[in-house]
Order: sequence, then C-alpha cells, then structure tokens
Amino acid sequence: MVLARCVGRSIPRSRCSVGVGMSKQHTLDVAADTSAWPLLPAERVWGSWQLLIALTTAGAATWCYIIGEYVGYYLNFKQGFAALTAGCMFGMLITVLAALPICCRFGVDSIASSKPAFGSRGWIIPATLQFLSILGWNCLLLIFFGKSAAQFFVAVGLATPDQSGIIEPCATLFACVLVMLLLIKGSGGVDRVAKILVAHVFVGIWMLYIIVNERWEDLSLAKPVYASPDPLWNFVTGLELGIASSLSWWPYVGAMSRMVPNGRKAAVPALIGLGGSVAALSLIGVAGVLVLKVSDPSEWLRTVGGPTYAIISLAFVTAANLGTAVAGIYCSALGLRHYKKLEQISWKVLLLVVITPIAVIGLAIPNLFFSNFSTFLAFISVGFAPLCGIQIIDYYLLRRGKINVRGLFDESEPSYRYWKGFNPAAVLGMIAGIATYIYVLNPLTYTSNYPYPLVPASVLAAGVASLVFLIVTRIIVIPSGKGGYDHSEKTFQPEEHTTPQI
Repeated sequence: MVLARCVGRSIPRSRCSVGVGMSKQHTLDVAADTSAWPLLPAERVWGSWQLLIALTTAGAATWCYIIGEYVGYYLNFKQGFAALTAGCMFGMLITVLAALPICCRFGVDSIASSKPAFGSRGWIIPATLQFLSILGWNCLLLIFFGKSAAQFFVAVGLATPDQSGIIEPCATLFACVLVMLLLIKGSGGVDRVAKILVAHVFVGIWMLYIIVNERWEDLSLAKPVYASPDPLWNFVTGLELGIASSLSWWPYVGAMSRMVPNGRKAAVPALIGLGGSVAALSLIGVAGVLVLKVSDPSEWLRTVGGPTYAIISLAFVTAANLGTAVAGIYCSALGLRHYKKLEQISWKVLLLVVITPIAVIGLAIPNLFFSNFSTFLAFISVGFAPLCGIQIIDYYLLRRGKINVRGLFDESEPSYRYWKGFNPAAVLGMIAGIATYIYVLNPLTYTSNYPYPLVPASVLAAGVASLVFLIVTRIIVIPSGKGGYDHSEKTFQPEEHTTPQI
C-alpha cells in the first residue's frame, strides 16, 4: 500500500488509501501537482527540455538587470562577466546538491527535502525562509511589471508621463490577477507560459549585443563607480552577488524538478536554465550601468537604438516578469501545502493567500521595497547558504543517501521527530551560519571582516553551518538515537521508475 496513511491530506487520483485496512480507494479531485505529496512516476511527465525551458524562463527576469547593476558598481565588464559566470554557476551547484537528490528521487518539493535535517516540525524554518524570499522576489517582479507597462503605454502614445502614477498600480494588480488565472491548473500553467515567454531570453541576448556592439569603446574604458582600492574585494563581492542570487533558487529547484522522472534529467537543466540564464542576462545590467549609468534596458535602449528598440524591449521585459512570477507563486503555494491548516483548502484559495501580500506591497509601498533591493538580495544568502550547507552534509555524509519517505509526511513516524519535531543540530547550524555571514559581510552596509574577501561570505556561512550541524549531530543527536541515522535501520530507497512503497 502506497503511503497508506493519508492523515487527512488532499491526495490526488487514488494516491493512497484513506485509512489503513480500507479496501476501497477514494479518488480526490485535487490535481497531483497542487499537492505537496510525492508525485507518482506516471505523474512526473516533464522531460529535460521542458524543465530547461521552464527554469530558463523563470531565471531570466528584470532582477537580472538589478543584479548586474550592483556587480557593475564594483567591476568592469570583463571582470563582471567572470564573476557572474563563476558565482551563478557555483551557487547553483550548491543549490542543486542540497535540494535536487531528494526532490527528484521522491517527486517532492524543497520543503519536504529539508525535513530529514530539520525535523517533522523544524521544516517551518526553511518554509518561512522560502515564503519570504519568494514574496520579496515576486514583489520586485510585479512592481517592475507595473513600471514597464506604464513606460510601454507612454512609449506607444497611449498615455502621458503624468499618468504613469495611475497606470503602475493598475498594471501590478492586473498582473496579480493574471498570474492567478494562469496557475488555476497548477504546473500546467507554468509550462504553457514558459514555452511562450522563453522568447524573451533571446531578446535579452539581442539587447546585450546592441549595447556591446554600439558602445564597446565606452564599455571597455568604463570604470565602476564604487570600486574599492582592493581589487580582490571587488571581484569577490561580484562573485558573492552571483552566488547569493543562485542560492535563492532553492525553492524553484525542488518544486519544478520534481516534475521530471529522475535527477539525471534535472541537474543540467537546473544549472544551465537558472545559473546560466541569470549570469548571461545580468551582463545587460553590468553594461548598462557602466556605460549609461542605468541598468534597466528599457531606459537606455532609446538612447542607443531609438524609440523602436525601446518599445520592443519594454514589451519583452514586461512579459519576462510575468513568466517568472508565475513560477515563483506556484512554488510558494506548493510549499504552503505542508501546513496542516492549508493542506486541504482549495488551490484557488491558496493562490489567493500567496498573491494578496504581493498585491498589497505592490500597491501600497512599491518604492520603499524597490529602493532596498540590495539589502534584500544580501539577506537571501544569509538564510539560504546555511540551509544548503546543512542539507548537503546531512544527505551525503551522515545519511549516505538513505531517506525514510514516510517520515517526510507522517509526524507519527519517529525517524525525523527529534525533540518535539525540531533538530537542535539544524537550528544551531542555522544560527551559526547566519551569524558568520553577518560578521564577515554586513548585508546592510556591505562592510566586511576577515576572512572576507579570501572566502565568499556565502561559502563561509555554508561551511560553518554544516560543521556545527555535523558536530552536534555526532555528539548529541546520533548517540540519542534520534533522526533515523542508524544505517542498519530499514530505510527506503526507491528503485527507478517505481512507486514508493512503505
């Protein structure tokens, strides 16, 4: 019997028996991909190309230009290219190693993958981090959507600049409604939108070509305005911005990679689709801020190529933000399914729960949020770096890949109950990692302390968190018989293309 105990959750399409010993299985009307329960092999219908397109569309959004802008404050174009490529790809490697194995083996999201390390209740720590990060990203995206839409209407003569103040909040609200409508049927909406809006990636490459081709002499001579006298500090800070942005993809990696049959079909699309696309399109922001002192291509393309170029870029920048918001809100809603009070409510209501705070921020305080984006970006790594470090050590070193799948969803299962559902090793590891990051690189002021810049702050935070987690687990958790670390204990390892059995 597959996951025989449903514990009152909404399980799609005869996923399990409603009660132990009941012969009749009940078919529920909730789509499989809108539930947090493991997807069955037959429900994991995406191929590598579908995942690559979906993740590329999600990664290539306006935030790339802002990330590039901050890198361009410290590095020239060639240095920025090297730092972004290395940082984004290395950050994605950490993220993939942390979340992908469990998510792809069992068809679960990133929150479920954190339960072995954090506990049957301690998962609320990464869940809170996930919700806040996606909330922040999507607020940024939909605020940008409103701004781009207003600029587009002005550019084509449908509105005057004075009317932008009215158009922006209306466009933001329209985007929220549209995203909800697109996600009514779950991941199918993400897939359909991605296949259409992936075209904006090529438009982004075209925009990069335009500014490099037209202003190469200026670009090659441009100097970053906030560069430190220490070139190593400048480069590592650019590297850190790339790593930080990639670590924030932790929720997306799980929620979307679980749609493919196995990890071999997910790892490369995740690395290229998220790490590669963000690095490439962030160069647009680097070039823009170095040459024209503004990272938003919709503003500088008019100067470089005239009004026609500006209108084209505005249309595609607006669409790009919509596609990424669809993916982000889907991931966030899926993560909320792990809360008992939200696991049985309708998918439409859950989407409304996620979208409402985004709409409120976008309508009430867009400029306040927008002006503090650099702080938000830094705080992403403050939380996700220790989280990824803990997961990597737990899965590869301590558990050696052995996971009790029942323990991911059944709180009565002792494997991941620890002490009242919380693993003190993970809690202490998170505290140590966060404190380390803030000490070596203050997210508010960007002042740094040794050993930064010899080691990027994210790498150091992940390393300290994983070390503290390892020590506490070895000294306290394993001797106490907690956490299911006894490797002689019967644990579940599914065979490929089979339904997980308990």
